[in-house]
Amino acid sequence: MRLSRKFWTVLLPLAVSACATWSTTTVKPAKSAELVQEAPAAAPQATPDPAAAPAPAPVPATEPAPAAAPAASTIVDGVLVSENDITDKPYKVLGDIKVTVRKTTIFNADPTRAQVDEKLRKQAKKMGADAVVLVRYGTVGIGLTSWGVLDGQGRAVKFD
Repeated sequence: MRLSRKFWTVLLPLAVSACATWSTTTVKPAKSAELVQEAPAAAPQATPDPAAAPAPAPVPATEPAPAAAPAASTIVDGVLVSENDITDKPYKVLGDIKVTVRKTTIFNADPTRAQVDEKLRKQAKKMGADAVVLVRYGTVGIGLTSWGVLDGQGRAVKFD
């Protein structure tokens, strides 16, 4: 039995994409101007004039007040991963890190931020970094060779 060319043009890409599982990592070296980040001096806080600003609208008693989302930062294996910058201690920038986590098959769970954090942490540890700051995440999407892709990037830093 001979299979048609159309069959192979559909089957081969599907077979290859279902088996694709890998992560990619890129590191961009720091520029000389970025090497030292000094902690900024605390700016004096101005007190607002109560007469100039309108009073905030009251929240109905039936709805709970929205909770502020805590900034995501975790320390595992001695490497801090944070979506924010660190302003309380000086550091040297080692470089920018970009990682990609891919989903194995259509039946596996979508890649998560925790998996991206783990890849960022491993790459930062290889560079000798103490933290990854200014971490940003992409959105989960289907790639050409995988069923789910999540990108993440951050800046690897070493504390002084």
